[in-house]
Amino acid sequence: MDTWIIITVGAAFLQNLRSLLQRRLEGKLSVNGASFVRFVYALPFAWVYATMVVSDQVMHTLTTPFFVYCLIGGVAQIFATSALLAAMVDSNFAVGTALSKTETLQAALLGFILFGESLTWSMLIGIAISFVGVLLLSGKSSIREFLVGKRAVVLGLLAGSGFALSAVEYRAASLALAEGDAVERAATTLAVALGMQVLLMGFYLAMREPGQLRAVWRARREGVWVGLAGAGASAGWFTAMTMVSAALVRAVAQVELLFTFVTAVWILREKISISHILGAVLIIGGILLLI
Repeated sequence: MDTWIIITVGAAFLQNLRSLLQRRLEGKLSVNGASFVRFVYALPFAWVYATMVVSDQVMHTLTTPFFVYCLIGGVAQIFATSALLAAMVDSNFAVGTALSKTETLQAALLGFILFGESLTWSMLIGIAISFVGVLLLSGKSSIREFLVGKRAVVLGLLAGSGFALSAVEYRAASLALAEGDAVERAATTLAVALGMQVLLMGFYLAMREPGQLRAVWRARREGVWVGLAGAGASAGWFTAMTMVSAALVRAVAQVELLFTFVTAVWILREKISISHILGAVLIIGGILLLI
């Protein structure tokens, strides 16, 4: 098995763990506060990791495009993380996560609309099949109902959009570095992107939700574990996406849905219907056709 696949599966497991730990902060923090926990407590781990693996030679190749890619990817990921947590609160852990997994499909559609990238018949069929899966997950029986449907569905799809954009931008950032192997480039991108995210979101919370900064500090015992799992997952994603295309990595990353449904049923004791399971299967099947 290729190394990047093993790294991706490991990252998917850690991301599921991180989402579970973040969700347990529900009631203690706002959606944005819980999102900030994921970034601020991951930053020390990311910086220590970068210090251990990144050489001075790589640091000398930092360029303006690298920082721009990190900034765009970081903002998109902040948006996506908050949307995903809000979707989980409005629906449940499994459904919110599954809806966010439409990111691969959305990336393909954005590539066609914005850049004129080709769409084959198998890709179009894959998109259609996955859309049916989204309908099943949303609990809607028709497209009309879906368009005026639940807030959780919209939030889940927006999360997918944000994650799709951030994946592409982070890969571009890593490839913008002229020196270093995949691990070094990924670690550098992670350290810089997280630093930007902490500054941006910290400033936002200080201006709009100042009480959340104190609440985040009070939640530090849980937050440290969220940060550790999040940093490990991000390091895995970034490394894999430096090795191969973001689309391939995100496609294999759908294995996270298996971890998610196990977590939802066995740990959170959430009720998962047959339509939810079928919807998730259709989304994965559509993504496989797309790739």
